[in-house]
Amino acid sequence: MDEVISEMERLHAEHHRYDERLSELAAKPYLSAEEQIEEVKLKKLKLHAKDLMTALEHRASAVA
Repeated sequence: MDEVISEMERLHAEHHRYDERLSELAAKPYLSAEEQIEEVKLKKLKLHAKDLMTALEHRASAVA
């Protein structure tokens, strides 16, 4: 169970980092081509982290 908690904490931290960077990009009036690509990648990574957190929560509640 400790592994699940530490993995949840890691995923939450990643999700938060992606969200912070996306906020920084959103604050810019214009994005370069590289920043646009980064934005798309960050959105996908953020969603993937959220999906993994949800899956871990469901797995943990099924075991409990």
